[in-house]
Amino acid sequence: MKLLRFIVVLAVIGYAGWLAWPFISPMLEGAGPDVAASRMGAEADAGGDLFGFLPVWTLWIGAVGLYLVAALMLGAGNSKAAVAYFLGFIADAVLRLALDQGGGDVAARSGGPTTMAAPEAVSGLPVDPVWLVLGALFLLGVLVVVAGRRIRRKREAGQLNF
Repeated sequence: MKLLRFIVVLAVIGYAGWLAWPFISPMLEGAGPDVAASRMGAEADAGGDLFGFLPVWTLWIGAVGLYLVAALMLGAGNSKAAVAYFLGFIADAVLRLALDQGGGDVAARSGGPTTMAAPEAVSGLPVDPVWLVLGALFLLGVLVVVAGRRIRRKREAGQLNF
């Protein structure tokens, strides 16, 4: 069970790092925080405001932060890590689905064409890749729940708690 927890913690940290990469990469290249903020701002501003009042970057940073908190809690053996993970998942899902509605913004940021083609034409899959990613993240959340559960052992009277 500890090995599963370790693997799930690494997967969550890896995904959070991948999600935060547009902000982290300029800093690793030696650029200052202002360059990193401007690059992140350019990518986040491509989505505009969600619901008219919520900037895209708030969900982006919130999802990354909650994924990292969930990984730290799971690594420490806290059974409430699933709550933090699924809050991050909700922020990530809202972000992905809102940017997917914009269509052209997502494709333009990824270097693709400015209009979204049908999902079948882009990936060769009959399902939109956004839904596949969200499904994989949900399954990772189920693994967080499983790895975060503690096995209750019945102890006899006088047995030490190790």
